[in-house]
Amino acid sequence: MNQSPVETALSRAMIRWSLTKSTPVAETATSWIFRVEQNGRNFAALKILKQLAVEEKRRGSALLNWYGGEGAATVFDMHGDTIFLEWLDGGTLGQPVRAGKDDEGTIAIATVVASLHRPRPDAPENLQPLRTRFQTLFDTDVRVWPHTARDLYARASGIAFKMFDRPSAQIPLHGDLHHDNILSSDRGWLAIDPKGLIGDPAYELANVFINPVDALHIAADPRRIAARVDILAQRLGYSRKRILGWAAAHAALSACWTLADGKAITAQLACLPHLLSAYDQA
Repeated sequence: MNQSPVETALSRAMIRWSLTKSTPVAETATSWIFRVEQNGRNFAALKILKQLAVEEKRRGSALLNWYGGEGAATVFDMHGDTIFLEWLDGGTLGQPVRAGKDDEGTIAIATVVASLHRPRPDAPENLQPLRTRFQTLFDTDVRVWPHTARDLYARASGIAFKMFDRPSAQIPLHGDLHHDNILSSDRGWLAIDPKGLIGDPAYELANVFINPVDALHIAADPRRIAARVDILAQRLGYSRKRILGWAAAHAALSACWTLADGKAITAQLACLPHLLSAYDQA
Protein backbone atom coordinates (compact mmCIF):
# COMPACT_ATOMS: atom_id res chain seq x y z
CA MET A 1 0.00 0.00 0.00
CA ASN A 2 1.34 3.41 -0.96
CA GLN A 3 2.09 5.75 1.93
CA SER A 4 0.92 9.35 2.02
CA PRO A 5 3.63 12.06 2.07
CA VAL A 6 3.16 12.59 5.82
CA GLU A 7 3.37 8.83 6.50
CA THR A 8 6.57 8.65 4.48
CA ALA A 9 8.08 11.64 6.30
CA LEU A 10 7.08 10.16 9.66
CA SER A 11 8.58 6.75 8.85
CA ARG A 12 11.86 8.31 7.77
CA ALA A 13 11.99 10.48 10.90
CA MET A 14 11.37 7.49 13.16
CA ILE A 15 14.36 5.73 11.60
CA ARG A 16 16.61 8.79 11.39
CA TRP A 17 16.26 9.69 15.07
CA SER A 18 15.82 6.14 16.45
CA LEU A 19 12.30 6.77 17.66
CA THR A 20 10.20 3.90 18.95
CA LYS A 21 6.63 5.22 19.08
CA SER A 22 4.59 8.05 17.57
CA THR A 23 1.22 9.45 18.56
CA PRO A 24 -0.67 11.99 16.40
CA VAL A 25 -1.34 15.16 18.38
CA ALA A 26 -2.67 17.75 15.96
CA GLU A 27 -3.00 18.78 12.36
CA THR A 28 -2.84 22.53 11.78
CA ALA A 29 -3.07 24.59 8.62
CA THR A 30 0.70 24.41 8.28
CA SER A 31 1.89 21.13 9.83
CA TRP A 32 1.27 17.71 11.33
CA ILE A 33 2.44 17.29 14.92
CA PHE A 34 3.30 14.01 16.63
CA ARG A 35 4.43 13.11 20.12
CA VAL A 36 7.25 10.61 19.83
CA GLU A 37 9.17 8.39 22.25
CA GLN A 38 12.70 7.08 22.45
CA ASN A 39 12.75 3.64 24.08
CA GLY A 40 9.66 4.48 26.12
CA ARG A 41 11.57 6.98 28.25
CA ASN A 42 11.93 10.39 26.68
CA PHE A 43 9.16 12.29 24.95
CA ALA A 44 9.81 14.67 22.08
CA ALA A 45 7.82 16.30 19.29
CA LEU A 46 7.93 15.91 15.53
CA LYS A 47 6.56 18.63 13.32
CA ILE A 48 6.15 17.79 9.64
CA LEU A 49 5.58 20.89 7.55
CA LYS A 50 2.96 21.18 4.84
CA GLN A 51 4.01 22.58 1.49
CA LEU A 52 1.42 25.36 1.79
CA ALA A 53 3.51 27.29 4.31
CA VAL A 54 6.85 25.55 4.11
CA GLU A 55 8.92 28.69 3.42
CA GLU A 56 7.52 30.56 6.42
CA LYS A 57 7.82 27.54 8.67
CA ARG A 58 11.39 26.91 7.61
CA ARG A 59 12.25 30.48 8.57
CA GLY A 60 10.56 30.01 11.91
CA SER A 61 12.23 26.67 12.55
CA ALA A 62 15.66 28.10 11.76
CA LEU A 63 15.00 30.93 14.20
CA LEU A 64 13.77 28.51 16.86
CA ASN A 65 16.97 26.53 16.41
CA TRP A 66 19.03 29.75 16.69
CA TYR A 67 17.45 30.56 20.08
CA GLY A 68 19.20 27.47 21.43
CA GLY A 69 16.46 26.76 23.96
CA GLU A 70 16.74 30.19 25.60
CA GLY A 71 13.18 31.43 26.05
CA ALA A 72 11.93 28.95 23.45
CA ALA A 73 11.43 25.26 22.84
CA THR A 74 14.67 23.46 22.00
CA VAL A 75 15.16 22.14 18.48
CA PHE A 76 17.11 18.88 18.57
CA ASP A 77 17.53 18.51 14.82
CA MET A 78 15.98 19.39 11.48
CA HIS A 79 15.92 17.48 8.21
CA GLY A 80 14.10 18.72 5.15
CA ASP A 81 10.58 19.65 6.18
CA THR A 82 10.67 17.75 9.49
CA ILE A 83 11.63 19.30 12.84
CA PHE A 84 12.56 17.18 15.87
CA LEU A 85 12.09 19.25 19.01
CA GLU A 86 11.42 19.41 22.71
CA TRP A 87 8.03 18.17 23.90
CA LEU A 88 6.16 20.72 26.01
CA ASP A 89 3.04 19.41 27.72
CA GLY A 90 2.32 22.34 30.04
CA GLY A 91 -0.54 24.75 29.52
CA THR A 92 -0.30 28.02 27.65
CA LEU A 93 0.25 31.42 29.25
CA GLY A 94 -3.23 32.30 28.08
CA GLN A 95 -4.75 30.11 30.78
CA PRO A 96 -3.64 32.12 33.86
CA VAL A 97 -4.29 35.39 32.03
CA ARG A 98 -7.85 34.37 31.21
CA ALA A 99 -8.18 33.48 34.90
CA GLY A 100 -7.38 37.09 35.83
CA LYS A 101 -3.58 37.02 36.26
CA ASP A 102 -2.77 39.51 33.53
CA ASP A 103 0.07 41.31 35.31
CA GLU A 104 1.79 37.98 35.99
CA GLY A 105 1.29 37.01 32.36
CA THR A 106 2.78 40.27 31.11
CA ILE A 107 5.81 39.85 33.37
CA ALA A 108 6.27 36.34 31.97
CA ILE A 109 6.11 37.70 28.41
CA ALA A 110 8.76 40.29 29.24
CA THR A 111 11.00 37.54 30.61
CA VAL A 112 10.54 35.42 27.47
CA VAL A 113 11.24 38.37 25.18
CA ALA A 114 14.38 39.30 27.10
CA SER A 115 15.66 35.76 26.48
CA LEU A 116 14.68 35.72 22.82
CA HIS A 117 16.28 39.12 22.17
CA ARG A 118 19.57 38.25 23.85
CA PRO A 119 22.40 38.98 21.39
CA ARG A 120 23.65 35.84 19.62
CA PRO A 121 26.05 35.40 16.71
CA ASP A 122 25.21 34.07 13.27
CA ALA A 123 21.55 34.98 12.96
CA PRO A 124 19.61 32.94 10.37
CA GLU A 125 19.56 34.26 6.84
CA ASN A 126 16.41 34.93 4.84
CA LEU A 127 14.33 36.21 7.75
CA GLN A 128 11.34 38.19 6.48
CA PRO A 129 11.71 41.98 6.81
CA LEU A 130 9.00 43.45 9.02
CA ARG A 131 8.17 45.94 6.25
CA THR A 132 7.31 43.04 3.95
CA ARG A 133 5.11 41.54 6.66
CA PHE A 134 3.10 44.76 6.73
CA GLN A 135 2.50 44.94 2.99
CA THR A 136 -1.02 43.57 3.41
CA LEU A 137 -1.91 46.57 5.58
CA PHE A 138 -0.67 49.05 3.00
CA ASP A 139 -2.27 47.21 0.07
CA THR A 140 -5.71 46.80 1.63
CA ASP A 141 -8.52 48.87 0.11
CA VAL A 142 -10.02 50.88 2.97
CA ARG A 143 -13.48 50.18 1.54
CA VAL A 144 -13.33 46.57 2.77
CA TRP A 145 -13.33 47.95 6.32
CA PRO A 146 -16.67 48.77 7.96
CA HIS A 147 -17.62 52.34 7.13
CA THR A 148 -17.50 53.43 10.77
CA ALA A 149 -13.99 52.03 11.23
CA ARG A 150 -12.21 53.45 8.20
CA ASP A 151 -10.74 56.29 10.22
CA LEU A 152 -9.14 53.69 12.49
CA TYR A 153 -7.55 52.02 9.47
CA ALA A 154 -6.23 55.37 8.23
CA ARG A 155 -4.76 56.32 11.60
CA ALA A 156 -3.15 52.94 12.21
CA SER A 157 -1.69 52.86 8.69
CA GLY A 158 -0.26 56.31 9.21
CA ILE A 159 1.37 55.19 12.44
CA ALA A 160 2.84 52.14 10.68
CA PHE A 161 4.38 54.35 7.98
CA LYS A 162 5.80 56.60 10.68
CA MET A 163 7.31 53.65 12.55
CA PHE A 164 9.07 52.42 9.44
CA ASP A 165 10.32 55.91 8.61
CA ARG A 166 12.03 56.25 11.98
CA PRO A 167 15.26 54.24 12.22
CA SER A 168 15.40 51.48 14.80
CA ALA A 169 17.51 48.47 15.66
CA GLN A 170 16.97 45.50 13.37
CA ILE A 171 17.01 42.15 15.17
CA PRO A 172 15.56 38.66 14.61
CA LEU A 173 11.94 38.56 15.78
CA HIS A 174 9.67 35.69 16.76
CA GLY A 175 6.94 37.64 14.98
CA ASP A 176 3.89 35.89 16.44
CA LEU A 177 4.46 36.13 20.17
CA HIS A 178 1.24 35.95 22.14
CA HIS A 179 -0.02 34.21 25.24
CA ASP A 180 -1.06 30.97 23.55
CA ASN A 181 2.27 30.62 21.75
CA ILE A 182 4.04 30.47 25.12
CA LEU A 183 3.92 27.17 26.98
CA SER A 184 4.75 26.13 30.53
CA SER A 185 7.67 23.76 31.10
CA ASP A 186 10.04 22.68 33.82
CA ARG A 187 12.40 25.29 32.36
CA GLY A 188 9.86 28.08 32.71
CA TRP A 189 7.70 29.71 30.04
CA LEU A 190 8.90 28.93 26.51
CA ALA A 191 7.87 30.30 23.11
CA ILE A 192 6.87 28.13 20.17
CA ASP A 193 5.97 28.66 16.50
CA PRO A 194 7.98 31.74 15.49
CA LYS A 195 7.38 33.36 12.11
CA GLY A 196 11.02 34.32 11.54
CA LEU A 197 11.06 38.09 10.98
CA ILE A 198 13.67 40.81 11.28
CA GLY A 199 12.86 44.33 12.45
CA ASP A 200 12.22 46.67 15.38
CA PRO A 201 12.51 44.88 18.76
CA ALA A 202 9.42 46.72 20.05
CA TYR A 203 7.25 45.01 17.41
CA GLU A 204 7.73 41.72 19.26
CA LEU A 205 5.21 42.93 21.85
CA ALA A 206 2.48 44.03 19.43
CA ASN A 207 0.47 40.82 19.36
CA VAL A 208 0.21 40.81 23.15
CA PHE A 209 -2.26 43.71 23.03
CA ILE A 210 -4.99 41.86 21.11
CA ASN A 211 -4.58 38.60 23.04
CA PRO A 212 -5.15 36.11 24.53
CA VAL A 213 -8.10 34.65 22.66
CA ASP A 214 -11.38 34.55 24.55
CA ALA A 215 -10.23 37.40 26.79
CA LEU A 216 -11.42 40.49 24.95
CA HIS A 217 -12.59 42.02 28.23
CA ILE A 218 -8.90 42.17 29.20
CA ALA A 219 -7.30 43.16 25.90
CA ALA A 220 -9.82 45.94 25.22
CA ASP A 221 -9.66 47.42 28.73
CA PRO A 222 -7.73 50.76 28.68
CA ARG A 223 -6.48 50.10 32.22
CA ARG A 224 -5.02 46.74 31.20
CA ILE A 225 -3.43 48.30 28.10
CA ALA A 226 -1.75 50.90 30.33
CA ALA A 227 -0.62 48.27 32.84
CA ARG A 228 0.76 46.03 30.11
CA VAL A 229 2.77 48.74 28.40
CA ASP A 230 4.13 49.98 31.73
CA ILE A 231 5.39 46.51 32.67
CA LEU A 232 6.86 45.79 29.25
CA ALA A 233 8.57 49.16 28.86
CA GLN A 234 10.03 49.06 32.34
CA ARG A 235 11.33 45.50 32.14
CA LEU A 236 12.64 45.59 28.57
CA GLY A 237 13.65 49.23 28.19
CA TYR A 238 11.69 49.71 24.96
CA SER A 239 9.92 52.99 24.22
CA ARG A 240 6.29 53.09 25.38
CA LYS A 241 5.45 55.10 22.26
CA ARG A 242 6.95 52.50 19.94
CA ILE A 243 5.36 49.61 21.80
CA LEU A 244 1.92 51.20 21.50
CA GLY A 245 2.52 52.33 17.92
CA TRP A 246 3.34 48.83 16.83
CA ALA A 247 0.41 47.45 18.85
CA ALA A 248 -2.03 49.72 17.01
CA ALA A 249 -0.44 49.05 13.63
CA HIS A 250 -0.48 45.29 14.21
CA ALA A 251 -4.12 45.33 15.31
CA ALA A 252 -4.97 46.94 11.96
CA LEU A 253 -2.77 44.46 10.08
CA SER A 254 -4.49 41.60 11.89
CA ALA A 255 -7.84 43.07 10.89
CA CYS A 256 -6.75 43.18 7.25
CA TRP A 257 -5.75 39.50 7.35
CA THR A 258 -9.07 38.63 8.97
CA LEU A 259 -11.07 40.61 6.42
CA ALA A 260 -9.18 38.88 3.61
CA ASP A 261 -10.38 35.58 5.09
CA GLY A 262 -13.96 36.84 4.97
CA LYS A 263 -14.37 37.03 8.73
CA ALA A 264 -15.53 39.74 11.11
CA ILE A 265 -12.99 41.97 12.87
CA THR A 266 -14.91 42.39 16.11
CA ALA A 267 -11.93 41.71 18.37
CA GLN A 268 -9.56 44.08 16.56
CA LEU A 269 -12.15 46.87 16.51
CA ALA A 270 -12.72 46.46 20.24
CA CYS A 271 -9.01 47.03 20.93
CA LEU A 272 -7.85 49.43 18.22
CA PRO A 273 -9.53 52.66 19.42
CA HIS A 274 -8.03 52.22 22.89
CA LEU A 275 -4.58 51.42 21.47
CA LEU A 276 -4.71 54.54 19.31
CA SER A 277 -5.77 56.64 22.30
CA ALA A 278 -2.97 55.21 24.42
CA TYR A 279 -0.47 55.89 21.62
CA ASP A 280 -1.63 59.51 21.36
CA GLN A 281 -1.13 59.98 25.10
CA ALA A 282 2.25 58.24 25.34
